[in-house]
Amino acid sequence: MTTWLNMSLQDGASPIMEQLIFFHDHTLMIMLMIITTVMYMMTTLLWNKHTSRFMLEGQLIETTWTIAPAIILVFIAMPSLRLLYLMDEIHNPAMTLKAVGHQWYWSYEYSDFTKLEFDSYMIPQEENQPSTFRLLDTDNRIVLPMNSPIRLVVTAADVLHSWTIPSLGVKTDATPGRLNQTSFSINHPGILYGQCSEICGANHSFMPITIESVSANHFINWVSSMSE
Repeated sequence: MTTWLNMSLQDGASPIMEQLIFFHDHTLMIMLMIITTVMYMMTTLLWNKHTSRFMLEGQLIETTWTIAPAIILVFIAMPSLRLLYLMDEIHNPAMTLKAVGHQWYWSYEYSDFTKLEFDSYMIPQEENQPSTFRLLDTDNRIVLPMNSPIRLVVTAADVLHSWTIPSLGVKTDATPGRLNQTSFSINHPGILYGQCSEICGANHSFMPITIESVSANHFINWVSSMSE
């Protein structure tokens, strides 16, 4: 999860988020080189009292500064399009989770199991324990197996919501009367936090999302205990 004064992205908990972080750093380095070059040229023009008619009227430099940005855009576009298709593709999911947004809480249904559904509310501030995070922990956590492809189906019952887990690189709009789907896979065990990212009303900032990533055996035991 994010921490105080953290200026970078959260650590990736899924392969897609790790690739998004790599792409962010890749693009940032290209931008840094462009900014450095432009600042150097501007500084040189300001302090240099000499002019060159070949630089002012040269066809070669005009060709260069037209082709160079196109080449730079290709180096940005290729990994961007690759990531776009990777995020849109859903390959043989191991299970399906349905999330329904309400004002102002989330409901979850495990579609592969019978009668496994629950509502997830934020823990009130007066009931917080020393081990819980204020405004981020919920009374019922989503329990998911790690290293398994999960298909997420998102919708809303009243207004627009957005199901978002930054460390997974997942942000899917919850629209009334429409099913949106995405997929993700969690790399390691742990607890992941997110929130609704669509301004959905007065208590928009009080409908967090908490995922508990566990091993396959622990997940089977949890499903058995919930089904009893």
